[in-house]
Amino acid sequence: MDDSIRHLDKRFAALQPLKDAKRPPKGWIRAIRDALGMTSAQFARRMNIVQSSASELEQSEARDGITLKRLERAAEALGCRVVYALVPERPLAETMRDRAERVAERQLAAVEHTMRLENQAVSDKGAHTELRRRTIDDLLRNPSRLWDEE
Repeated sequence: MDDSIRHLDKRFAALQPLKDAKRPPKGWIRAIRDALGMTSAQFARRMNIVQSSASELEQSEARDGITLKRLERAAEALGCRVVYALVPERPLAETMRDRAERVAERQLAAVEHTMRLENQAVSDKGAHTELRRRTIDDLLRNPSRLWDEE
């Protein structure tokens, strides 16, 4: 397995507690502004925009329509920092291994079907297991091949 995958999985492990964190219904900007006791007019001044634009900014975040750039500007005005990450549901190494197993099974099933038609089926379970392991290892060495088919 690639060291970069192990490194990323280690970094993602630290983010797992945040994976299920839900954004407040009115958005983080509004929640933090309210918690700080800051009015929308004060927030707008800190961002150097008009109050209606500040309100629109809060609403766009709540609707999932805010850009990272605008979110970063708002965070700065609130004394915060945006932390942006995609947190995988499972470790990347596990995702790749599972995918390699599925692709290998499909590839081997096609080969075995052809071999049966030609009366050359592999009857040795050990040989099948070894061929499967080698196919998976080959796919993991060339991970771009994992995503060619669905």
